[in-house]
Amino acid sequence: MATIVEVETAALPRKRNRAVGRFMRNRAAVAGAAIVLLVILVAIFAPWLSPYDPIQASFMTVRQAPSASHWFGTDELGRDVLTRLLWGARASLLAGVVSVGIAVIIGVPLGLLAGYFGKLVDGVISRFTDALLSIPFLILAIALAAFLGPSLTNAMIAIGVSAMPRFVRLTRGQAISVKAEDYVEGARAIGLGHFRIIVRYIFPNVLPPIIVQASLTVAMAIIAEASLSFLGLGQLPPAPSWGSMLNTAKDFVSQAPWMSIFPGIAIFLAVLGFNLLGDGLRDALDPREL
Repeated sequence: MATIVEVETAALPRKRNRAVGRFMRNRAAVAGAAIVLLVILVAIFAPWLSPYDPIQASFMTVRQAPSASHWFGTDELGRDVLTRLLWGARASLLAGVVSVGIAVIIGVPLGLLAGYFGKLVDGVISRFTDALLSIPFLILAIALAAFLGPSLTNAMIAIGVSAMPRFVRLTRGQAISVKAEDYVEGARAIGLGHFRIIVRYIFPNVLPPIIVQASLTVAMAIIAEASLSFLGLGQLPPAPSWGSMLNTAKDFVSQAPWMSIFPGIAIFLAVLGFNLLGDGLRDALDPREL
């Protein structure tokens, strides 16, 4: 038993180095990581990067086209679009990270319990998961957000609960596979408790696919938050959000197309970055290549 564990532990740095090398050789993944880093930096430093107040109206500059003073133009209340995009990155990134965090915190433990114990525990958790998975993700998020009430916090909760079944299903499948490995059987043979086996031997080995799924789900959560804000169920005006900016811009597409173009590009780039990052992580952490 000790020999198996020592071999597995000694192999971890070597696997990690190979994963990093594979990721860095993937140009698309590196580009995705750069986009994600840019979005994170924009969200963090929005107060210092913003040239104007994001919620201060100026009726002297209503719907001005892009210019030297307003690079991305202004909206229907004269607010600088670039400034609102920078601040809106906070809402989108926060919604993506927090909602995925909720999904992981709830879904991963349930998946570990279902996959490790099986039988009745697996049956109850799996049927509950199947019921949620039978409802399309965005429809479930809209229904929960409408029930909880319009706010960014409630939108994050709704998105997190809607994404949770994906992590339950993924973790359950990985746990079923890992618990049949020799080192887990050896841990049982020497009398280790269930909790210690799950935490020490099963969870670390199911973590890589969870990381990949989390990065891909952040992209999905950003789209969901934009959709909820577009419907008036997410970030409420006058606080900036890419989705709420699109909701306002739909009434001025012909007169002020820049109001919809730039928020749309921002959503596209953020989602593209997280998807490329997730695909790169999936290739880098593929156990067949490690």
